[in-house]
Amino acid sequence: MSAEDLEKYETEMELSLYREYRDIVGQFSYVVETERRFYLANAVDVQVRDSGGEVYFEVRMSDAWVWDMYRPARFVKSVRVITFKDVNVEELEKPELRLPEEGPFGG
Repeated sequence: MSAEDLEKYETEMELSLYREYRDIVGQFSYVVETERRFYLANAVDVQVRDSGGEVYFEVRMSDAWVWDMYRPARFVKSVRVITFKDVNVEELEKPELRLPEEGPFGG
């Protein structure tokens, strides 16, 4: 495989991964970004740890999706990440449930 073919393959995989992300992001409550990966999860626990003066983060996520184009199974039950770098956790906004105006629940 040539370098050009590899670059084209990676571009196609990134686009495919983005489309998957776009279709599923509404199913999750949090976006978690570490130095190596990007995750979507419904539960996140971040603990700051200290080992002999070295500080690191332990991040546990459940019901998660992993942004990794080389990983065939991106939906996972749980993930544990240990990192010495920053961790960014953002809560996703969920649109409020709206009932139809007509019908038995409407006004």
